[in-house]
Amino acid sequence: MAERVVGALGALIVIISGPSGVGKDTIIRALRELYPDPRRRFVVTYKTRQPRSGEVGGVDYHFVSLDDFLRMQVEGELLEASEVHGHWSGTPRDQVAAALAAGDDAILKIDVQGADKIKAIVPDALRIFVAPPSTEDRVRRLARRATETPEEQAQRNRDAELEMARKDEFDYVVVNETGQVERTAQKIDEIIRHERARRADRRIVL
Repeated sequence: MAERVVGALGALIVIISGPSGVGKDTIIRALRELYPDPRRRFVVTYKTRQPRSGEVGGVDYHFVSLDDFLRMQVEGELLEASEVHGHWSGTPRDQVAAALAAGDDAILKIDVQGADKIKAIVPDALRIFVAPPSTEDRVRRLARRATETPEEQAQRNRDAELEMARKDEFDYVVVNETGQVERTAQKIDEIIRHERARRADRRIVL
């Protein structure tokens, strides 16, 4: 069993989630570049799929084999693990624990399934859902990035409808309007700062 971790006062687990094609990667890059905060640690999750064009291992994700992923899951190295779009994703427990213990916010970019599992473990986790301005806009964005086969895009679009139906379960919903990534990042920055101040007397326990 993993060692119990008691976070410093005010440190948050922040979940940024949303359907494929909504622009989560771009938003997080903007958040890091335009609104830097030394109290934030962006957790690099594990993926069992192959890297897409332009993705860098250890920066965007840790890309591992299925065998290695399952080993980490069995050994308790993952805070959560979910199979999404035919591949596994997992949140490294050590990165989250280190952030909280140091008094920093752990920023997680994960799918809705993963968000559910984190919320079950840490009820105080802050969940932010990033939504597209419309279904048509999201479908166009996903097709334009051209990183999946037509069959994979169809699966992601089906999954997105289920994910969108659950957006109101999150603490905040932020619409990523087309061409307004910086504004979206600003809204998320404001939410995190507001919630950190509001929860300054709380501790998260893993």
